[in-house]
Amino acid sequence: MRILIVNGPNIQLLGRREPDIYGRTTLAEIEETLRKTAADLGIAVDFFQSNHEGEILDKIASIPEPPYDGIVINPAALTHTSVALHDALRAVGIPAVEVHISNIYSREEFRRKSITASACLGVISGLGSDGYEWALRALARHIERNTKDERL
Repeated sequence: MRILIVNGPNIQLLGRREPDIYGRTTLAEIEETLRKTAADLGIAVDFFQSNHEGEILDKIASIPEPPYDGIVINPAALTHTSVALHDALRAVGIPAVEVHISNIYSREEFRRKSITASACLGVISGLGSDGYEWALRALARHIERNTKDERL
């Protein structure tokens, strides 16, 4: 199993950007935790972060080269604005889980609507950087269950 972890605009600033909202954990620390979790689960993970919507769309559109079984995505601000990202997630035909460090539903009104959520299996929001680990575990379990169902 191979999972792509995608992070949108400004996520590279984690650890120093508004630590009262996003915490002090850096993107590198999140990636290291996810590498360990993936190893424990026996799966491979690749990471991609961009501040540019088009680059994120191109990365997702490049699937299945290399082939991925699923996506964990923190679209960041694109969550609230990008119909194109919603459409790309739908188009690739693999399961995705959306993750947010902060609870988007308890923040400013404009952050409470996720355009991308309906293209995903589910959304994990407000659990801090731990949400990435839970998203990875949930996605891996979902893929494993559906792969077993296909073999029957």
